[in-house]
Formats: sequence, C-alpha cells, structure tokens
Amino acid sequence: MAVRKIGNSWRVDFWFGGTRYRVKGPQNSKAGAAAYEVVLRQKLARGESIERVAKDEEITFAQFAQKWLEGYVVANNKHSEQRSKKYVLDGALVPFFGNIPIKRITSHHVEQFKAEMITKRGISNKTIKNYLTVLNKCLITAYEWKDLDGAPPKIKWPKCAPSKMDYLSPDECESLLSHSEGIVHELILTALRTGMRQGELKGLQWSSIDWENRSVAVRHSRDDRMKMLVPPKSNRIRHVPLDIDVYDLLFKRKQNTGYVFSDTDGEPFDYHRMERRLTRACKEAQLRKIGWHTLRHTFASHLAMRGVPLPTVQELMGHSNITTTMRYAHVAPSTLRTAIEVLNPKNFGHHMGTEWIEAHRETISLKNISSKSR
Repeated sequence: MAVRKIGNSWRVDFWFGGTRYRVKGPQNSKAGAAAYEVVLRQKLARGESIERVAKDEEITFAQFAQKWLEGYVVANNKHSEQRSKKYVLDGALVPFFGNIPIKRITSHHVEQFKAEMITKRGISNKTIKNYLTVLNKCLITAYEWKDLDGAPPKIKWPKCAPSKMDYLSPDECESLLSHSEGIVHELILTALRTGMRQGELKGLQWSSIDWENRSVAVRHSRDDRMKMLVPPKSNRIRHVPLDIDVYDLLFKRKQNTGYVFSDTDGEPFDYHRMERRLTRACKEAQLRKIGWHTLRHTFASHLAMRGVPLPTVQELMGHSNITTTMRYAHVAPSTLRTAIEVLNPKNFGHHMGTEWIEAHRETISLKNISSKSR
C-alpha cells in the first residue's frame, strides 16, 4: 500500500496493471486514505474505471440531492410532493449534510442532525421523521445509482405521539349542511357521504358515475399547478356506492362529460376556492375552522362508530394499508363493547349454551323421540 501526504491532503498513490494511480482520499487522514486504496484496488480488479469510482465515492450530498430531485422526485411524485421534498432538502437536509460525501454519512451524523433540529430549531419529532424519510430515500437511491459499497446508514426513527384527529359530530354535520347552499352544499354532502379527498372532489368527472349501480369510480384527482387530471393517491381506483341523498342531488343535473363540480364562473375548483367556500360555510354554521380532509375523517369515523368493519372502511377510504385505517378503531365503542362483553362469564355461558343447543339440536330431537318411544 502507498499513501502519502501532499500539502494538507492525504492521497492514495499506487501502481495497478502497469498504471500509476494518484487519487485524493475522501477522508483527509492516513487511515482513511489507506482504506480508500483497498476500495479502489477492488474496483479496478473488477474492471471499473478509477476516475468514475473516485468521482462517485466523493460526490457530496448536496450534489446528489439535486440530481435526485430532478431525476427521481420529478419523475415519480406529484407536484405537491415535489414541492414538499424540495422544501425539506433546501431548508434542512442540504444545510446540514450538504458538504459530506454520500459515502461518509453515518448514523452518528443522523443523530447529530436530529439533535440540532430539536435543540436549535425546536422542531417536533413528527416533522423530523418526515425529514428523515426524505433523507433515507435519497441515500438509498444514491447507493443504487452510484453502485456504492456497503449500505446507507441505519436510521433510528424518533417516536411520535399519535396525531389528534378532528371530525364532526352528526349534529355538526347537519348544521354545516344547513348553512351551505348550491354547489358548496353538494360538495360538502358528497365529501361526508363518500370520504373523497379534496383533489378527488375537484377532479370528479360525470363519466365516473355509474347511474345504474349508483356508485362512483374514484379514478382522478385534479392537480392545481398543472391544471389537469392525475391518478388518485397510491394510483388506486376505488368504487364508492352513492347514498340516496347524493345520488338524487347529482341526478337532477346529470351530464355526460365534464367536471361534476365547477365554480360559479364555470371553472374547476382549485385549493384556494375550495378552502374559501368551506371556511365561509363553517363561519355561517358557527363551527370551528376545518379543512376538507376533516370531512373525510368524519366519513370514516362515523362508519366506525356504527360498527362497520375496518377492512370495509379501508376499502371505501382507499387506504393502501390497514394500519392507516386503524386510526379510527378507537371511535368504534359499540364494536369494542361487544368484544369485551363476550368475556363476561354470564354472557359467555349463555352464548356458548345457545351455540351448543343450535349445534346439537338434531341430536337432542332424536333423543327426545327415542325416550318417548320407550
């Protein structure tokens, strides 16, 4: 092995296959340069270019983050997610990890990052977890694209308290509906009875309504920036039955094509228009200010309260994972009460006795007939 210090930098200096290689090590230390020489020799033995290897090994987080944003995020995420990831990169990750080579980012760096976010910025664990999710995906992609040795650092995810979920009571739903009119009333009613997301409501097409089966196929969401229809979240199409109120309301103005919900000027709704209409309705009903997603939570919560099985709620909500749906388990007291009552010895005996009689009814009847024949 041959490593030497030239000026203030430790460099790898060795011969391989009749060619001399002199490369600056990613870590400015004798031990780091020696370890780097081993990596380079292994790469050369596999026939890989030393120049490419050296460049990939030394690429910093800031350099790769931009490539990842342009080459991965833009291609795979919706505009809102692109904007969110760019905000996380520019505002938190690049300022901290930017000058560190991807290959040199360790679990210790991650812990230092978490500590800085808490002590210096006062950021919550939930937000830190969101930051780390972006960091983790970026690092995983870097190791895949650059074929780096080893694996990304293991991340210890911060513990987060369950987020408080807001939903309306039945009385609040009636009040909100009674203090809204026209297209806003229809939007609110549809949200409460179908659980559709805001983007799905904005993008709902007349062609997606099955009038014969009284159901709606949720296959679109409207992107405000691109002003076009995109697939719904998780790229999953789901079918939601329409209750009689929503069905009758929409059937009165049935059309063949176009947006189901358009503003008074004929334009499709965007985020700001939707928020203004809902805020105004809440004010008229003297309710706290809520967002459209609260109506979606209300839909799921009311289903759970009425004992609808959570897998069914999952299907109607379009959740890709039952874990997400489990957030509504605590609002199903009747179901939980029924489950607990089964453990009561009195109910258990009665329950089992009834089941046993039903299961052995035929045998009991035969015994009765036999005893009478005697």
